[in-house]
Amino acid sequence: MSSPSPAGSRFLRTTGQHAAIERDEFTDGGYILSIGGAEQSHVNLAEPDDIFYEYLRRIGHIVDLAAPWGEPVTALHLGAGALTLARYIQATRPGSVQYAVELERELLDFVLERLPMPEGTELHTVIGDAREALATLPPELRFDVVILDIFSGPEAPAHIACTEFYREAAARLTPRGVLVVNVGDEPGLTLVRSQVAALRRAMADVAAFAESGLFSGRYPGNIILVGTQGPWPAPWTAALTARGPHPARVLTGVELDAIAEA
Repeated sequence: MSSPSPAGSRFLRTTGQHAAIERDEFTDGGYILSIGGAEQSHVNLAEPDDIFYEYLRRIGHIVDLAAPWGEPVTALHLGAGALTLARYIQATRPGSVQYAVELERELLDFVLERLPMPEGTELHTVIGDAREALATLPPELRFDVVILDIFSGPEAPAHIACTEFYREAAARLTPRGVLVVNVGDEPGLTLVRSQVAALRRAMADVAAFAESGLFSGRYPGNIILVGTQGPWPAPWTAALTARGPHPARVLTGVELDAIAEA
């Protein structure tokens, strides 16, 4: 007897929208999470280390560099979605300890019910606002990777898109830890520019990683910002550029100044 399909839908009371999980017809084991009719996440249950969305693959490459290959890490996901990156970390770094914060209780319950995590995953879930939840975590907790995936346009929450919040997140990092921020922005990159400036005030160094054409500011898209606690490791630039998705570009230092100050 075959197991029931993960496909289904759920009403999200916090936002008043419907979430739906549908099978990806082009990927064996693939499923797509949509919220309010807009695709939000993609999960490959058969191969959780296979990430479909480009910006998430870029974040996955950063996680790859954050610690020696295969070594368990501690990770904090602010904005859970379909837990694509949590699945990736478990697949590539078994034994990792992960926390996921999500505002929508129904969304997290729906995802975990329909798209269960890989066997052996140690995932602790927290329901609530990202900044408030960060403050409630046990004070001794430190993370090798903190991933913020909440921003989706210029209407970013002001209490999160700010230096003060980044400093609070940075205080939760291990000595090798990195703070990764996905910034979905419109042409002009207004939000990207403000977040580069805010992150630079909270971290020792900052890099931006994206499809090369996005830095022109003529197109909407996702730019990944990475805050480090020391100078940006130069070998990471070559590694990220080589890993793609292509064409890829990493901006740091004076090259990033041109984006932040434009």
